Amino acid sequence: MNSKLPQSVLLKVGMGTCGIAAGARAIYDKLEEQVKNFQNIEIDYTSCNGFCHLEPLIETIIKGKTLLLANLSAEQIPFLLENLTNKKLLSSKVLVIEKDKKLKGQNRIVLENCGIINPDKLNDYLEKDGYVALKKVLNNISPEEVIENIKKSGLRGRGGAGFSTGIKWDLARKAQSEQKYVICNADEGDPGAFMDRAVMEGDPHRVIEGLIICGYAIGASKGYIYCRAEYPLAIMRLRKAIIDAKESNLLGENVLNSGFGFEIIIKEGAGAFVCGEETALIASVEGQRGMPRIKPPFPATKGLWEKPTNINNVETLANIPWIIRKGADSFSALGTEKSPGTKVFSLAGKIKNAGLIEIEMGVSLRDIIYGIGGGSSTNKEVKAVQLGGPSGGCIPAEMFDTLVDYESLMSTGAIVGSGGMVAVDEDTCMVDLAKYFLQFIQSESCGKCTFCRIGTKRMLEILTRMTEGKSNMEELNKLRALAQNIGVASLCALGKTAPNPVMTTLRYFESEYLEHINEKKCSTGVCKALVIYTIDEQKCIGCTKCAKNCPVDTISGSLKKPHYIHQEKCIKCGNCEKVCPVGAVSKL
Repeated sequence: MNSKLPQSVLLKVGMGTCGIAAGARAIYDKLEEQVKNFQNIEIDYTSCNGFCHLEPLIETIIKGKTLLLANLSAEQIPFLLENLTNKKLLSSKVLVIEKDKKLKGQNRIVLENCGIINPDKLNDYLEKDGYVALKKVLNNISPEEVIENIKKSGLRGRGGAGFSTGIKWDLARKAQSEQKYVICNADEGDPGAFMDRAVMEGDPHRVIEGLIICGYAIGASKGYIYCRAEYPLAIMRLRKAIIDAKESNLLGENVLNSGFGFEIIIKEGAGAFVCGEETALIASVEGQRGMPRIKPPFPATKGLWEKPTNINNVETLANIPWIIRKGADSFSALGTEKSPGTKVFSLAGKIKNAGLIEIEMGVSLRDIIYGIGGGSSTNKEVKAVQLGGPSGGCIPAEMFDTLVDYESLMSTGAIVGSGGMVAVDEDTCMVDLAKYFLQFIQSESCGKCTFCRIGTKRMLEILTRMTEGKSNMEELNKLRALAQNIGVASLCALGKTAPNPVMTTLRYFESEYLEHINEKKCSTGVCKALVIYTIDEQKCIGCTKCAKNCPVDTISGSLKKPHYIHQEKCIKCGNCEKVCPVGAVSKL
């Protein structure tokens, strides 16, 4: 016989990529199996709500109050269902969190539906005022008025450059052509960035609505969503959303019987970072190799197949329905004068509350890292934050009072970028970090221009020698000169911003570069070639633990006698230091 709960309960499993990877599918399957034994329980799924560090999780909605049941396993489901409405659940090993408290400090516009609606149900989106903006535009607002509203809102492109969205639309609107295109740039390639993926997975109709409104405003009849193939769940949900929108007359030859026709095509990219640059993206859509071209002409006048084309990223388009529904003044009232509205960021790296956040522009980095982010996940001090991906810059902890807006961050040498924030702690070598990002940039260079193709290669070689203790001050000066020249002379934004991680780490952490060059030392122990492990004969008790745990048998010594490390064979794994019970092993 089924058990009946005293009140109805709705359980929503987070089924974004992060949740599924953490085991959410097994939890959902277990819920489906077990819920048959209960009355008054409804189950559904949603996508990522931004609390990636708590996955897998279930949102439990009882009497309108939402609790997050976090870090779950399928084995906990029977106990959870039995105790949903009593205090036993709160005192159990299930992690129970009030959702409103987790959202403190955030203001969600782009993410307002993510983790709330079922992304595969059009009705869920419609119940949250979905497509109200599209209906309003098609019935009452001219294309020119739409563009003026977007200008008035102050919305700047959320893909990196921060150019005025309204002006960009206006340029495409005024371009003369019978055929125009709009493209949603979903080629999110920054390490540590997953904002656009989460929005497409969690609220696909919102992206589609923004794209349709853009098409109407500039006079385009066809749109493309250029999404990297590494985002299969996002692509699957977008495809379903497009089909459902067509069946509801929200897409097609005569949208909502307005006389305006629009279609959307999904183009899967092969994962080339350079295709995030708009002219390289256009080349890829056309079936060519993704390589940037010289501007002008700009895509607004000569873009896809040489026709006027407007390109915005996912987050930019996802702001459009809210602005049309709530009004330009409501958006411009948020944030700062020059950087109005909100911005979505992904928090990654050595940070406790890893995941997605959306904050008003003008909040300090300190409030984000230590307030919303919860500080370091390693119980060590946060040393710096890399902002804007491999094209961005590294901001040190002493500058965490910097406000998060376009101008303030640019003055530090970093950029807002698409919104990736990677926190690093005291154990991070900044020279090695700069090398990591430069390796990424160098491997992703399309090779079209010499400064990016060869210049980044030479920079990487210098950094590699530094981490191996084989560099000198002359090479440090050469590194600075290369960075400056590459930034000025490269063809596209990828090359122009490639030196940023090196320039900012040199600016704020020059002492670490000098340590690598002059002392042949890496104080963090990250650069293995500069690390030497030794055993203090006075402290060693001859327990043999270090020798037994050495994977390459490089430690010799007899029981109860001092041991010795043969440096020529040591691979610097650090096992000896970890297992020594008396601290006789040290790292120089």
